[in-house]
Amino acid sequence: MDDQIVETKEQKLVFVTVGTTRFDALVKAIDSQELKKELSREGYTHLLIQMGRGSYMPTKSKGEDGSLSVDHFNFSSSIAENLRSAALVISHAGSGSIFETLRLGKPLIVVVNEDLMDNHQCELAEELAERKHLLFARPQTLHQTIMDMNLESLLPYPEADATPCAKLIHKFLGFPDD
Repeated sequence: MDDQIVETKEQKLVFVTVGTTRFDALVKAIDSQELKKELSREGYTHLLIQMGRGSYMPTKSKGEDGSLSVDHFNFSSSIAENLRSAALVISHAGSGSIFETLRLGKPLIVVVNEDLMDNHQCELAEELAERKHLLFARPQTLHQTIMDMNLESLLPYPEADATPCAKLIHKFLGFPDD
């Protein structure tokens, strides 16, 4: 056994989440062979897609030929463990998903669902991208975003300090200053 070298490839998971809505455009973009090949070239080994209410079914793969292993599911009571184990998160632009991922310090690409009526999510994603906390894409630009991504350029999202807000509330309620 000493003569035999066992080579294991470290698992690098890309977790994709669309939340509870339908975002087939993102799932289709992720399922493209070109995008999966690019993720594999970037060193990712596994792709896990949370599809929500979508009807498009991505192609599953065990990755036995050295390609990306791909799996998917519709819903989960919690995606926290998926987020924690991910090396890269690709998410819809829901504020909950964005801030949960940023708090975990995970690299994040936010893809905006342009089919939504009120697209305030786009404004949030663009602002956080300008501040270099995440990368921003649309389904049709996701492949190029992944090709161009430099995750080292992303800045950690700062921890919030609720002290000033708490002091203001205490003052408003008439509590004495500490």
